[in-house]
Amino acid sequence: MIIKQLSIFLENRTGRIREIADLLAQAGVNIRALTLADSSDFGIMRLIVDKLDAALKCLKDNNISTALTSVVAVEVPDKPGGLAEVMNIISDSGFDIVYMYSLPEKKHNNAIMIMRFNNTEEAAAILNKQGLSILKQEQGIWVDCALAAQ
Repeated sequence: MIIKQLSIFLENRTGRIREIADLLAQAGVNIRALTLADSSDFGIMRLIVDKLDAALKCLKDNNISTALTSVVAVEVPDKPGGLAEVMNIISDSGFDIVYMYSLPEKKHNNAIMIMRFNNTEEAAAILNKQGLSILKQEQGIWVDCALAAQ
């Protein structure tokens, strides 16, 4: 139920994102989702990739500071109020969202949101118990956790 996300720490300079994208492309790694947060001096590039081990090796071999973070991929109804429904469940469960971003892919008729919580593993378990579809990634393919357990 937990997905490993790469967090890459970058100095804020022209061409740095291109360098990371080129390195991962040369390593045969597909970027499935990406978000970028920055300040005047540095940025954090957060990625979900299809080949985590290859990405880690590539980045390490090129002396790029990288950390792994646990996140949850939650299916959100792709309709007006769909995100509000999920946020109500999260709020009622008492979890704080540290950050979230969307995955530019759909599963069935739902959007996929990547979420980092103050207690990610506990949040994923409770959200799954509340009937939300929590996805995991196996070899670059999104799988519903409930189906994967069968």
